[in-house]
Amino acid sequence: MGESSGYKEYVAGLVAGVATVIIGHPFDTVKVKLQKHNTEAHGITYRSGLHCTSRILKTEGIRGLYRGATSSFVGVAFESSLLFGIYSQTKQSLQGGVQGGGPQLQVIIPSAAYGGALISFVLCPSELLKCRMQVQGTDSMVPKSSRYGSPLDCALKTIKTEGVTGIFRGGCTTLLRESAGNAVFFSVYEYVRYYMHSRLKAASSYHSHLIDMGIGIVSGGLGGVAFWSAVLPLDVAKTIIQTAPDKSSSRNPFQILSSIYRRAGFKGCYTGLGPTIVRAFPANAAAIVTWELAIKILGIKHD
Repeated sequence: MGESSGYKEYVAGLVAGVATVIIGHPFDTVKVKLQKHNTEAHGITYRSGLHCTSRILKTEGIRGLYRGATSSFVGVAFESSLLFGIYSQTKQSLQGGVQGGGPQLQVIIPSAAYGGALISFVLCPSELLKCRMQVQGTDSMVPKSSRYGSPLDCALKTIKTEGVTGIFRGGCTTLLRESAGNAVFFSVYEYVRYYMHSRLKAASSYHSHLIDMGIGIVSGGLGGVAFWSAVLPLDVAKTIIQTAPDKSSSRNPFQILSSIYRRAGFKGCYTGLGPTIVRAFPANAAAIVTWELAIKILGIKHD
């Protein structure tokens, strides 16, 4: 990044977050339902992500795939704004204003992990509402009398029955997922982007906006795949923690993953891998392309 541009970096991040939800939320709904149903000892078990998707479309239509999207739009847009803004400014601060050269892991990792840790406080409540809305649709084991009418209804009932701290259930797991995952995401993104730009500059002096977009698609997409490949087990544990009906159930992600491993093996810890990876590439590619386009429009220099 060039000179600090204050709020502009946060605005660019917010736009990227909106793009992420539009592209990725249907895949996220399938992932959450797989994680909820396929890790429990009772209830329906889906054969695959496609089976789950077809069940949702058959009973609820397209709207079912966007269940919980309202809280997701608010949470992810705000989270993305903070993440990209904090990452960019922390990275600049750690670089000491020195530009140029290749990516530096000693700068990227702490900047991304710090940003990821801070956004977890925003993501945790929004994802709790999203997950609880998502699991009560098709094939839900939740009694109709106990279902939520909207994300606001979900928030109010959660606070009423569990207190204010109930809205932050799964907070530690979310913090672990976001700090580790974003360190992986930005490392992959920065290195792939740098490598592709270097190769293309060496091959040709001609450079276009389409080439930049192509690099953004590949670097962002691969970064997203790397993120979820690294932290999906933590996400599985988070879904179980946040959707468990018993508020006294375990909130230790490693204890939960150990229980899943004993029952379903390593595969169980990666429940929802298919739709997660299918979602990760286009959703994160869209986020990076939108972010890079926004910072250009806003006049922010990008190395």
